[in-house]
Amino acid sequence: MINRRTLLASGLASAALGATPALAQRKAWVMPEQFKPRVINLAGDLPAGEIHVDPRAFALYWTLAEGKALRYTCGIGRAGLYESGTFTVGAKKEWPSWTPTQDMIKRDPKYKQWEDGQPGGPDNPLGSRALYLFAPRIGDTFLRIHGTSAPWTINSAVSNGCVRLTNAHIAHLYQQVPKGTKVVLH
Repeated sequence: MINRRTLLASGLASAALGATPALAQRKAWVMPEQFKPRVINLAGDLPAGEIHVDPRAFALYWTLAEGKALRYTCGIGRAGLYESGTFTVGAKKEWPSWTPTQDMIKRDPKYKQWEDGQPGGPDNPLGSRALYLFAPRIGDTFLRIHGTSAPWTINSAVSNGCVRLTNAHIAHLYQQVPKGTKVVLH
């Protein structure tokens, strides 16, 4: 369960970063109560220590013991870009750098400016933390569960295929999830 210390620490870190000029221009956003993480009872029998994403509900579930899960509201890939499957967390990064794929650049030429990569930081699309999804015989799939510098985009299908949480929520999840964790994108 997200605790007060983690939430405050994540919020203070985000606030400290908010002093940058680019972030100062962003609109203020207050998270609706129904988007906040909460512990729920699972309908099925899933083992503890897995991540499951339900794209129809814009929900990411971190499964806990005794048939419970921590539910986070997430953003998902736009129509045609969400990729279901079973993956593992192959890498974890704090303030990750980001390089758009060639397909992303074709879909949206504004990404060309970052074809050699964008360093991690508050304006980076991957936000403060990222879990890198790997698949057998493929390795890195270029799918991520990551934070966002645009928290108002959670609860919608807006990304290029990745699952996004607010920076505070990915920071909390990141602390709990070890490399090798099973991830199911339903």
